[in-house]
Amino acid sequence: MATPMTQDELKQAVARAAIEYVVEGEIVGVGTGSTANFFIDELAKIKDKIKGAVASSEATAERLRSHGITVLDLNQVASMPVYIDGADEITQFGAMIKGGGAALTREKIVASVADKFICIADGSKLVDVLGNFPLPVEVIPMAQAVVARKLAALGGEPRLRLKNGVPVHTDNGNVIIDMVGMQILNPIEMEAIMNNIVGVVTVGLFARQGANVCLLGTSEGVKKLVF
Repeated sequence: MATPMTQDELKQAVARAAIEYVVEGEIVGVGTGSTANFFIDELAKIKDKIKGAVASSEATAERLRSHGITVLDLNQVASMPVYIDGADEITQFGAMIKGGGAALTREKIVASVADKFICIADGSKLVDVLGNFPLPVEVIPMAQAVVARKLAALGGEPRLRLKNGVPVHTDNGNVIIDMVGMQILNPIEMEAIMNNIVGVVTVGLFARQGANVCLLGTSEGVKKLVF
């Protein structure tokens, strides 16, 4: 009987599978988080075949550089074939919750420039309804209280993300409010509503522009979902 794969082994399997989507001689957009880190380690093996990478966070840029991969500023890049990143939750329609690593705004910006979004995740991230994972919202610090009140009116409980009792700040210098206990039945609509709250930079719903492909790590191997 085969030994069940660990979560890290599943992430490694999808990271390897994602290399097939990297276009030779082109730029690749790279996400943030543990699954994206596995992808960066795989990307390092073919670094001489790509022009460089655009990073969605300072942490990702640092890891890319540590492997000798050229990191480009997004302002230098007009287009790129693919953006590869993980998800905290994804539905069978390709809508995602992202931002567990507090990089949601930069992830959304880099993803918007790519022709295709390839989501890499272990099987536990596939859900019927988004919201079990707390939904991150990046907020301008001075608007924290007013935004929290407006978010609370949408259902769910807004919680300021803290680390060691101190607010977590994004690479953009903003704070994160996590919405706990939501059931997001219409993610495209909810994304628009939350993004229209003054003081919100962006919400970690990737629904209007979701994933094009999801490579899902399962005990039976890597499953491909196309949306």
